[in-house]
Amino acid sequence: MLSEQGPVEQTQPAVEVAVAMLHRHGRWLVQLRDDIDGIIAPGCWGLFGGHLETGETAESGLRRELKEEIELNAGPLQFWFDDCNQQRRLNVFVGALPVPLSDLHLQEGQDLTLARLDEIASGRILSPRLQQTRPLAGCLQLVRQRAPELERLVHNS
Repeated sequence: MLSEQGPVEQTQPAVEVAVAMLHRHGRWLVQLRDDIDGIIAPGCWGLFGGHLETGETAESGLRRELKEEIELNAGPLQFWFDDCNQQRRLNVFVGALPVPLSDLHLQEGQDLTLARLDEIASGRILSPRLQQTRPLAGCLQLVRQRAPELERLVHNS
């Protein structure tokens, strides 16, 4: 790319992450992040997944994170979209949650639940464990903006 001053270097985001929108019976798996200072979106609802390690593809990193965070061996995952800014590149995948919520073992975060799209659209989700509603993290805000597309994607798969 060129500017009036000469070539402009395009920078890569500092980190790459991958997250999953996993559905079961018309609801979507979400994670209530820990209330810890210094983490991204503390106390907010997000998606399971995380940072990629060197050499990992987005899908292989996501599968590793799902195994670490909820002891899930995920089934087929379909790439949905990515969102890039100066801080990170976010890769979002969609797939079915092949087991009941009770079969998941939460290793990271303070709660998990299956939320309806209208709950996600409201911007706040009730934590069954804490009995409090909490706001959405940035990744779920992006999903919220694309909810109609998500419904079509799932119905066409």
